[in-house]
Amino acid sequence: MTTGAQSPYPARPRRSRLRTLLPLGVAAWLVLEIWLLTLVAGVSSGLVVFLILLAGIVLGSYVIKRAGRRAFRNLTETVQQQQGGGPVTLGARTDGEGNGLTMLGGLLVVLPGLISDALGLLLLVPPVQKAVSRYAERTFERKLREAAAQSPLGDAFTQARMRHPDGKVVQGEVIRDEPGSGSPEGPRPPLAK
Repeated sequence: MTTGAQSPYPARPRRSRLRTLLPLGVAAWLVLEIWLLTLVAGVSSGLVVFLILLAGIVLGSYVIKRAGRRAFRNLTETVQQQQGGGPVTLGARTDGEGNGLTMLGGLLVVLPGLISDALGLLLLVPPVQKAVSRYAERTFERKLREAAAQSPLGDAFTQARMRHPDGKVVQGEVIRDEPGSGSPEGPRPPLAK
């Protein structure tokens, strides 16, 4: 009888809700995209669908290329300012703000399908970009605070920073010279030169 025996195999951790629902959501999205493309092909023709898909690839590629060039130009300007010893102007980001969301919008336009094209074009609108950016930033900060609160090391880092504000750790060895315990070899050499 094995009523009290433990299983040699550990219990599998429970899958998160995201890992369970994400594949189902992607499959539903793909089916919906294909269904919409067949509806458009039924109403017009296959050539119209092909032209829509081709236009999406061309427009999305252009948007991604333009946003990538803008991001690289901003990066080189920042590096040149740092190398020149001048102050780095972080506030002057009006041109480069939202390059990541612009690239994501371009990627969604490149993907074949009408829903992804609509979402991609929506992400290219500046007010929508700002709203999505603010929402993503708030969500990221909240998740970061939650993770730090749940981490067992979060308190240790906080305490270490409170006791030593500079956060420096000096590695070494403590040597005590006790009276009456003279060593026959003489004094010890220094630890580091």
